[in-house]
Amino acid sequence: MKTFLTNLLLLTGSFAVAQQEKPVAGPRQARPNIILIYTDDQRFDALSVVQKEQGDKARFPWFTTPNLDRLASEGVRFRNAFVINSLCSPSRSTMLNGRYNHLNGIANNHTGLTDTIVTYATELHKAGYRTAFFGKWHMGKETGKRPGFEYSASFVGQGQYFDCPIEINGKPEPSTGWVDDVSTTNAIDYIRQHKGETFLVTLAFKSGHGPFQPPIRHKDTFANVKLTKPATENLDSPYKGQIETPRRQNGNGGQNAAPNTNTGKSWTENNEQKIRNYFGAIKGVDENVGRVLRTLDSLKLDENTVVIFSSDNGFFFGEHGLGDKRAAYEESIRIPLLVRYPARFPKGKKIDKIVLNLDNAPTLLDLAGIQAPASFQGKSWVPLIEEKAKDWRTSFLYEYFYETPFNTPTIKAIRTETGKLIQYPGEEGWSELYDLSKDPNETTNLYQSAGGEKLKKQLLGELSKQEKATGYVNPDYADARPVDEKGQYKRPVKEVIP
Repeated sequence: MKTFLTNLLLLTGSFAVAQQEKPVAGPRQARPNIILIYTDDQRFDALSVVQKEQGDKARFPWFTTPNLDRLASEGVRFRNAFVINSLCSPSRSTMLNGRYNHLNGIANNHTGLTDTIVTYATELHKAGYRTAFFGKWHMGKETGKRPGFEYSASFVGQGQYFDCPIEINGKPEPSTGWVDDVSTTNAIDYIRQHKGETFLVTLAFKSGHGPFQPPIRHKDTFANVKLTKPATENLDSPYKGQIETPRRQNGNGGQNAAPNTNTGKSWTENNEQKIRNYFGAIKGVDENVGRVLRTLDSLKLDENTVVIFSSDNGFFFGEHGLGDKRAAYEESIRIPLLVRYPARFPKGKKIDKIVLNLDNAPTLLDLAGIQAPASFQGKSWVPLIEEKAKDWRTSFLYEYFYETPFNTPTIKAIRTETGKLIQYPGEEGWSELYDLSKDPNETTNLYQSAGGEKLKKQLLGELSKQEKATGYVNPDYADARPVDEKGQYKRPVKEVIP
């Protein structure tokens, strides 16, 4: 009898301990550490795993990212990940607070973020996570400790690639070397210091934003590779050269103004060195991701740490004659998205459903077993990985608001799994319609075509539906558009050479 009671007490005690230690993130493991890594302006195809997949159609087959490919092979790759606004500050703010930019106060790159009360960082901190931010914040030129994070080592605005001053919890200190190497070292030091606690680390790289300056070790890595022109290089966007924009004080126009048009060379030929430097910088990023992975391995934290890799938006290298982002074509709005979580997620899985940067915040909370606040407009993609998702999205609203002094107009678009409608408010004649199932490179605008009427009707209805669902408005905090008395964009004055 005594033995029975003793065993019963032991069993009861074990049950009580098990109840107390019930994992937050699910029945199979304790709640995980989370590392969110993202780059700046990294195209969805700036990964060697994508280049290999594209085969003969690959434009950059010489580019290799072994560490990012490792993430893909050991985890999950989303092949249709998008941003809802292809611009740095708007995208980064959406990742933080899970809200569309027409609601969260950020419609451009020069406004500070005030919507910081509820973010993935604040909610994870409330749940007991140690929270830290490293690298590029870029909400206007905000200084100080990053809101929602109990520790930050960040820089102001765009910072600089070499010897960039770093604000440690808001206090500037000098640094030496390539900025993304420095940010990675700071993040690794933090991980080592807090290896016994549950942590959230956000590591935001400056690469590959212009001016494209790779680390010295990759200055000439791609000096001799063959560059290929995009198929759409000569297919100008309908608004190109159609908007009168203010000039910067130094006399330079927006980044996506057509460069060197008087040379007689193609966009690619005019910008070869920029392309080579861009990929040199992303190569440096890949190496730093490898440093983080090796740190997790050495500390035996790899199994129960979620590593997410993504970008704030894509980038054009001559597609549609463009060399920036902002526009609603695929190269601008599509981003890489990789996630590895060995304790829970399968290896080598590929998912083709549409996921958004809007989904980052609710996903991070879901991984920690925390209910997403009502203000978040995205949805966790964890159920997609575990094949438990019901009624997943088949379309999304894309928005961009005119920003002085750039020459991209305000954009409102709908992107479905097979089609895309792009509207430019006030400029009906610029509208674009593409059947992506037949025309993935967006070469044939069907908007005025009789053959596109059915698709147009379908996408107009879907656009209206998504506008209502997201509470779309043209926010009063967006920059004023340079319009004439008819509400159309002012056209630039054409110089007449006598």
